Amino acid sequence: MTAKKSVRKGSGDNRVTMGVAGCFGYVLFAKSSRHSVDSRGTYEIMTLGAGRGACRRRANMHRNLVLLSLVLSWTLATGAPSPGDAPPAWAYPVNPPNLTVPADDGTPLHVPDSEAAFTLTQIRDLNFSPDWHPGDHRPMPEVVARGRKPAVLACGCCHRADGSGGPENARLAGLPAAYIAQQMADFKSGARKTSVAGRNPGLMVDTARAITNEEIEAAAGYFSALMPRSAIKIVEVANAPKTRVVDWHLAVALTAGTEPLDQRIIEVPVNIEQFERRDGRSRWVAYVPPGSVQRGKKLVTSGGGKTVPCGICHGPDLKGLGPIPGIAGRSPSYLMRQLYDFRAGVRGGSGSALMKPAIEKLSMDDMISLAAYAASLNP
Repeated sequence: MTAKKSVRKGSGDNRVTMGVAGCFGYVLFAKSSRHSVDSRGTYEIMTLGAGRGACRRRANMHRNLVLLSLVLSWTLATGAPSPGDAPPAWAYPVNPPNLTVPADDGTPLHVPDSEAAFTLTQIRDLNFSPDWHPGDHRPMPEVVARGRKPAVLACGCCHRADGSGGPENARLAGLPAAYIAQQMADFKSGARKTSVAGRNPGLMVDTARAITNEEIEAAAGYFSALMPRSAIKIVEVANAPKTRVVDWHLAVALTAGTEPLDQRIIEVPVNIEQFERRDGRSRWVAYVPPGSVQRGKKLVTSGGGKTVPCGICHGPDLKGLGPIPGIAGRSPSYLMRQLYDFRAGVRGGSGSALMKPAIEKLSMDDMISLAAYAASLNP
């Protein structure tokens, strides 16, 4: 394992990049004031000043090298990876070919506790972010509010104006700016893919290929400054509502009824109309197997003999640590897809070097339990 450090002199800016060679290739990020994506898809941070800041960066680098060593030594000391499973359909909802959407009759639509009104055409416009609650966030930059036609979609259209996201995508509020920018680089380079073709991540790939570094910086800075809010209720049950697929996520079936949950997570909006109108205050319920939250807590805190404690990298409260994202209070469906994609090797990029060896021995039940527990926490 080797490391490199490069310093650009003459401008007062130190460019610090920590590369870990061999099987990891993990890029460590220092605290940023300016940033860019280089030709290799690596997100570099340009920091200002030296002195105590440089000492902190060296300490952070040392800490992360220790973490990498722990993961590597644990991986080499344990048994074979968990056998492969097919991507679970409940975590990767695909719109059915016969899916129909109602026509827009021009009626102004509303959501609870908002004076705003938008038509169905506006809500469906991928270059428009319905801002139902302007007081919930600071003014959106142009790329978040409207994107840039024809190829750059409005970030807030799918991820919501306040970055709350939903089960069909990521919550961006509160994520480190460096992490957001690295994901755009990974989508652009093809390092980050999905285990089920034909789903909505294709929109991210197209946007990542067309967006500029300046637009990435504006969006990443905006979303990272927002506070994430709790929006998920976790319910352990043996039977869950029957569901249908609507716009890449699950919703309660039009014909009421329940069915055995088995080893699944069923996540549905509380108010489907509010959710489909892209209201950032929407809430949803996630039905998880009985006992899964407690099993997940054991895995998260101790590793359960199968992995390392998640808090080593994601922080003791799973709310993130430096450039590493928080996973507390996230959609369990989204978490499940990321765990599966990392384990399957289809989600690459710098972060995969740490994640893949940490989860490759987890079974499907283990990943369900991890997702259920993390989702039950306050973000």
